[in-house]
Amino acid sequence: MEQYQFEVCANSVESCLAAQAGGANRVELCAGIPEGGTTPSYGDIVIAREALTKTLLHVIIRPRGGDFLYSPIEQRIMLKDIDNARRLGADGVVFGCLTAKGDVDLSLMRQLIEVSQGMSVTFHRAFDVCRNPQEALEQIIELGCNRILTSGAQATAEQGIPLLKKLQQQADGRIILLAGCGVNENNIAHIATETGIREFHFSARETIESKMLHRNGTVSMGGTVNIEEYRRPITTAERVKRTIKSLTGPIKN
Repeated sequence: MEQYQFEVCANSVESCLAAQAGGANRVELCAGIPEGGTTPSYGDIVIAREALTKTLLHVIIRPRGGDFLYSPIEQRIMLKDIDNARRLGADGVVFGCLTAKGDVDLSLMRQLIEVSQGMSVTFHRAFDVCRNPQEALEQIIELGCNRILTSGAQATAEQGIPLLKKLQQQADGRIILLAGCGVNENNIAHIATETGIREFHFSARETIESKMLHRNGTVSMGGTVNIEEYRRPITTAERVKRTIKSLTGPIKN
């Protein structure tokens, strides 16, 4: 297991604890999962930091869903959120910024990285919608980021295997590639074998039923968006273990 690193995309402190129990090396704590992940609350970060004793805590810095072209106000928010994550003891932060033309926003990235001193920095899946992945890889290396979370510019990492393999060869040990999106116990070994990548990002979630006895199925908190109010996805320790085991063998307690 030493040659691999496993990161769980955690949508709650409860999921963080399950990731730790399942043997994950770190979590990426996110809110707003249906939007692709947004910055978690102050309370989430504080309690996750208290709860995680064996697993590293990385925090996504993303003020909203949608694209990765940020306004001056949003940039100020991101700078404050990074400072907040550092003060609260996060081990790393996760962000990515693009220009209107689809290139890495070097100026903004430098500002965010400067505030991130002392923490690991992951450039997230904004990478997958950039104009030129090979050029972006070189720029992100030059910026000094520790890793890139990527699906190989495809809907899932398994579909992105061809580009992931090329990027891994291009990186040549200068930066870590973290394969993510759709990674699970059924395909992680295949992705590892085909690409040579050694770090993996997955959610290992299962849907649990609400304990509410009284229910009103005619009301949706998402308005016209169809959200299941009485079911929710959560990471489970058993599924984390299964995913890791499918690549490394049995987990030693």
